[in-house]
Amino acid sequence: MGSDTCFIKQCKEKIIIKKIDRIKMEKKKKNLKNVIIIDHPLIKRDLTFLRDKKTPSFQFRAILRRVAGLMAYEITKDLKTNEFIIESPLEKTKGYTLAEKVILAPILRAGLGLVGGFVEYLPEARVGHIGLYRDEETLKPVDYYFKFPKNIKDAIVLILDPMLATGGSAAAAVTFLKQHGAKSIRFASLVAAPEGVRTLTEMHPDVKIYVASLDRGLNKKGYILPGLGDAGDRIFGTAE
Repeated sequence: MGSDTCFIKQCKEKIIIKKIDRIKMEKKKKNLKNVIIIDHPLIKRDLTFLRDKKTPSFQFRAILRRVAGLMAYEITKDLKTNEFIIESPLEKTKGYTLAEKVILAPILRAGLGLVGGFVEYLPEARVGHIGLYRDEETLKPVDYYFKFPKNIKDAIVLILDPMLATGGSAAAAVTFLKQHGAKSIRFASLVAAPEGVRTLTEMHPDVKIYVASLDRGLNKKGYILPGLGDAGDRIFGTAE
């Protein structure tokens, strides 16, 4: 085979490989279309402290609460309002109240670390609880508790969980909520792996996913890389 023929063959192979890579990239972007990354300098700064393994639990909790508040501001910026008239010390003027009810749905236990920050921005929000844990061998979610306010079908439900890893627990939480009547659901997580985003999107394409960071991926044990470690242990100081 002549050198010209080999060169042409190599060029064709490179073109085919690039085409395959492009198709894979387009598919990946399609599967991640529901994720919204909250890109903010203050969140980036605080996420650095949360990633640092030297950050003690009491600081981790305080910083997580602060980040949750910043995320709440962004996640709720499209909420509708009702207008009414109030009286200032000088004259009558327009006032506003939220037109939509909001329910916070932390996934126990790590999700509790986000509730405080969201409540500061949404003091009128009600809070439900979803008890799920991940089986260490199968990595599949196991449910043990579910307690929610009535009439969740009329509310916007914000699921809170610092980590979106495999996506199994998140998808299960959304399924439970839909079975109980929830119509409008959003998922808020500090860091997420592409695998988890794809799982949640494929099972529930109607759910928007808000994250502070889309990390590289998962290790063999299903932990996010670079991630935060075990968020629950770091929040409650139960790593040791």
